[in-house]
Amino acid sequence: MKYSFNEETLTYTKIEKNNKKIIKNFLFLFGISLIIAVISITLFSHYIETPKQYLLEKRNAILIKNFKSINQKLDKSSNQLLAIQKRDDECYRVYSEIKPIPTTVRQAGFGGTNRYEKLEGYKNSDLLIETAKKSDEILNQIYIQSKSFDEVFSIIKRKEKRFECVPAIQPVSYRQLRRISAVFGMRSHPIFKTKKMHYGIDFAAPIGSFIHAPGDGKVVFVKKSRKGYGNEIIIDHGFGYKTVYGHLYKIFAKKGQKVKRGEIIGTVGSTGISTGPHLHYEVRYHNKPTNPAKFFVNDITNEEYERICSMK
Repeated sequence: MKYSFNEETLTYTKIEKNNKKIIKNFLFLFGISLIIAVISITLFSHYIETPKQYLLEKRNAILIKNFKSINQKLDKSSNQLLAIQKRDDECYRVYSEIKPIPTTVRQAGFGGTNRYEKLEGYKNSDLLIETAKKSDEILNQIYIQSKSFDEVFSIIKRKEKRFECVPAIQPVSYRQLRRISAVFGMRSHPIFKTKKMHYGIDFAAPIGSFIHAPGDGKVVFVKKSRKGYGNEIIIDHGFGYKTVYGHLYKIFAKKGQKVKRGEIIGTVGSTGISTGPHLHYEVRYHNKPTNPAKFFVNDITNEEYERICSMK
């Protein structure tokens, strides 16, 4: 309890406490302190990182660095892919006799809704979207290039198979051949003495000379006869090609048998209507007789011919 001295009355007066004023002063000071505390915390959290924030910022910086590195690698991969595409269009597809793939097809994008909507709204959205777009474009181009290689490979394999099947070598070896006794075209028949079309080439050779398949194929016809072409073989080489062998002495091939180029299928004879030992040889393309000489590879030596025949 406190008193105050009144100099005029020379007496002490009791001082009464003002609780409301005390409370008001206390609340004022408390409010000021609270405001200062909030401002201090805000400034602290804004300018001074917590350990968790520091770790997140560090990880974010590493991610950005990695994305930039990925972007550079994607650019390099894109350039390498462009070189492959150019080689494909200017070399592989030209060799395969197929048209180049248009740039509009190779560089085709993606239609429809925004594929990258979920990547928007972030601090580094531009970098994320750019990386995602490059990745999608390269994957799409790789898919198209893969399909192109499949097409080229299929055509090349077919060309290789066709080359193996085309009747490209003569059926009688140079070593055993005596002469070409008749060629493809009109001639005077040696027996009937009339003008008649000769649909093949006659290879004159001693009886028993080996007859070789001029290309891969399947034996589809075998006949033993004393008439016409006498003992006869027909091979289907696929791709529209068939070859006919007439006047054989012996037949080694059987119907349904698959034969390889150079394989021995029989021997030269003089069966059927014949004036002497020879092989009558025909090439039919889609069942139409064609000059066999068009298919022969004429620049091979005797040794190369024998090597081909031994590769069966």
